[in-house]
Amino acid sequence: MSAIFTKIRNFLIPSETKKSEDGRDQWPSRTAFLLASLGGAVGQGNIIRYPSQVFNNVGLQWFVPYLMAIFLLAIPTLILEVAIGQAYRGGAVAAYNNMNRRLRGVGLASIMVSSVVVVYFVIILVWIMTYFRHSFTSPLPWEGRTEEFYYTQVLRQVDPTPGVIGPNGVESFFDYNGMGLIGEAVGWSAFIWFCVYLCMFNGVGITGRAAYFTMALPIFMTIILLGRCCSLENAGRGIRLYFATWDSSSIASGQLWQTATGQVFFSTGVGFGYYIAYASYNSKWANAVQDATIIVCSNCLFETIAVFAVFGVVGYLDINPSNTPRLGAFEIGFLTYPAAIAAMPGANFWAVLFFLTLMLLGISSTYPMLDVIVTAIMDRYGHKLQRPIVAAVLVVVAFLISLMYCSQFGYYLLDGVDRWINNLALVFVVWSELALSTTIYRFKDVFTETGKPAWVVYNGGYFLGQILGVAVGHGVSGGAGAGLGFGIFFLGVIVSVFLCKTPTAAAPIFCNNNAYLKRFWFLAFYSGNQLRRDLNVIVGSGKNWNIPMFWSPLIRYISAPILFIVYSFAYPEFWTLRNDP
Repeated sequence: MSAIFTKIRNFLIPSETKKSEDGRDQWPSRTAFLLASLGGAVGQGNIIRYPSQVFNNVGLQWFVPYLMAIFLLAIPTLILEVAIGQAYRGGAVAAYNNMNRRLRGVGLASIMVSSVVVVYFVIILVWIMTYFRHSFTSPLPWEGRTEEFYYTQVLRQVDPTPGVIGPNGVESFFDYNGMGLIGEAVGWSAFIWFCVYLCMFNGVGITGRAAYFTMALPIFMTIILLGRCCSLENAGRGIRLYFATWDSSSIASGQLWQTATGQVFFSTGVGFGYYIAYASYNSKWANAVQDATIIVCSNCLFETIAVFAVFGVVGYLDINPSNTPRLGAFEIGFLTYPAAIAAMPGANFWAVLFFLTLMLLGISSTYPMLDVIVTAIMDRYGHKLQRPIVAAVLVVVAFLISLMYCSQFGYYLLDGVDRWINNLALVFVVWSELALSTTIYRFKDVFTETGKPAWVVYNGGYFLGQILGVAVGHGVSGGAGAGLGFGIFFLGVIVSVFLCKTPTAAAPIFCNNNAYLKRFWFLAFYSGNQLRRDLNVIVGSGKNWNIPMFWSPLIRYISAPILFIVYSFAYPEFWTLRNDP
């Protein structure tokens, strides 16, 4: 019997972690890396956030901007993160520092985003576990009073005194009255943090094992839920809304494009730094481009299929955008789904299955964010510190910080912090990754070939065009902003080309015969192209997929400006909430 327990313990907690040829810890297998990485991407948002976005923009036209965002934003950005983590053998800070020490701040910013999000993300799991506990009560306690149960027994929030915006500006700010801690929320928070610790305390050896449970099991459970929800009475009515409706008029709506782009961006999970950290534990010669493509496509495929379950519920409850207000992620997860489950035969079983699935998906998205911080510390102080102790200290600190979300004020605090992080900080971090990587990498080579003044003018036009173009676009009109942005950029191109000295190094053959084209190529494309070539030496070796030639122009001149525009969309929302500190 003891031998059996020993084998189980060794499987769950391997005594020795596999090492790569440079001595760094390595994933037990490629499957473990992909599942753990997918855990960061595929989370509860795929089941509750994505359906809310699709419901509010219902129809097949949703997939036009959605698919474009996958290929123009998600895959190129993830290729960058996986490739630099694998090639430079370090987490976010170490990888960007190894690219160029001036990029270290980009890695630190990724860690900051993960540090803030991981703390408040846990409170959503706390709410899920509260529902999970009540799922064993028959009849379900929210039956016939879904909203009352959610607001009074789960959130236990106290309504604030609203602020007032007068004709001369803000006259008074919101006053939040309820601040007390919720005992059950504190208990569930401690339990969840303990689970997070178990999934990552001993490195990728145990994380790889945990990923099979926290990622593979929820997929199986989601398939069961999908079958049940799609077999509900009138489920086809809701599914037709999703997959048999077309509204060509909304294609011209900026709201549709903004929402679809934001969904792909947030769902993929770039910018948090965990793809860089996880890729650093890959074999140095792994197929990074293929791995990045698999992760993005699997994530998008999962949410595209899982949403059928929600639309089965939509048909069952006979709701649609014409008779229902716009739905948010929390409304789908904590109001719509529970209301449908309460009306099903065998409601307790389906409630347990649903909330357990959400919990496991949430756990699989939580420990990668904490792993970002652990990896950064171990990269810097690994020769002095033991990983289990570092992980334990971080979990305790994170638990203590998360207590402020375990209060009657927690929901409002989460809403405010999430708005700042997701709409501003995260988008800005990824924009910085794309724009600065293709500007700073080996920039001294460009100085040598073109001269510093030309480089400064060209990149000044590149960044200033985006900043002023977006500012004028919001302040005056979209057309004026686009005209000014492109005008500044092209002016910078013309001036810099004339300031530039003719490079002596070789350029692509189509540029070598014309001095001005050669100057322009070095100013516009050298850094990004050299980054691609240097990464391909490692990640594109053998039969691996190479990073394609169009990748660096794509992330610099298409992906980065798109993200800056998305970043600017946060301004109107913050302006309307200026009376809420």
